[in-house]
Amino acid sequence: MESIIHYFETIPSSHRSLLLVGGITFFWLLEGAVPLYRFRYKKWKHAIPNLFFTLTTIVINFALAFLLLKTADFTVAHKFGLLHWLPSMPLWLYILLGLLLLDLIGAYLAHWIEHKVKPLWMIHLVHHTDHNVDTTTANRHHPLESIVRFGFTLFGVWIIGIPIGIVMLYQSLSLLATQFGHANIKLPKNIDTALSWVIVSPDMHKVHHHYVLPYTDSNFGNIFSIWDRLFGTFMKMDRDAIVYGVDTFPDEVENASIKGLLKQPFHTYRRPTTVTLDQKD
Repeated sequence: MESIIHYFETIPSSHRSLLLVGGITFFWLLEGAVPLYRFRYKKWKHAIPNLFFTLTTIVINFALAFLLLKTADFTVAHKFGLLHWLPSMPLWLYILLGLLLLDLIGAYLAHWIEHKVKPLWMIHLVHHTDHNVDTTTANRHHPLESIVRFGFTLFGVWIIGIPIGIVMLYQSLSLLATQFGHANIKLPKNIDTALSWVIVSPDMHKVHHHYVLPYTDSNFGNIFSIWDRLFGTFMKMDRDAIVYGVDTFPDEVENASIKGLLKQPFHTYRRPTTVTLDQKD
């Protein structure tokens, strides 16, 4: 375990880039090897805006990465944060708690707030207006959202008191988990269900991409599914009934334009549609 943490403390940028490109490539190929969801689409044309926003996310995170390092080093040097205030524990438990808590504060909480605060929801809409969710959708985030998410991660590192090795390990796992959760694949239902008790499985996350409430406001998890189950935001839905997109921005052509997506957060707020759970969509 110590060697793993040491590796991630000094992980080269080239290795992080390889994880990103390798993950997208693997799930992209897997999408062509297993049964797809109902929609048919031009994968490369669909991927262009998503890859553009992936690049903007990378640029912002690399530009601000020094803040993560400085914050993590501060918490370690001053023994500040939740992990430092707990009794001593085995290294494996220390790492697991660090990953779980960073997933809670830096991902689940950030995601939940983005859905509840109107200006943040307008920024987050760029992610939800994809009508053909696949692995490239994972990092389809407006640059403003990348900054917001980074802020929550920074706060999580500070309040948890987490060393940079675990931060980098978390970000690497998060990258692969989101690519997996968005991948346009169908696992056998029993396998997907079993996975969803521990991690966010593809069927679990895709409920979150259904076009109307309350489904859109469910399954906020990033890596671990425990937080949705614990806080009552876990929902199930027949995967063949899912309609991707969001009802307030139904224009698929507009939602495939980089220029249109960049302007999306500045539209007037549109109240989403809510359906009762026994109402057919």
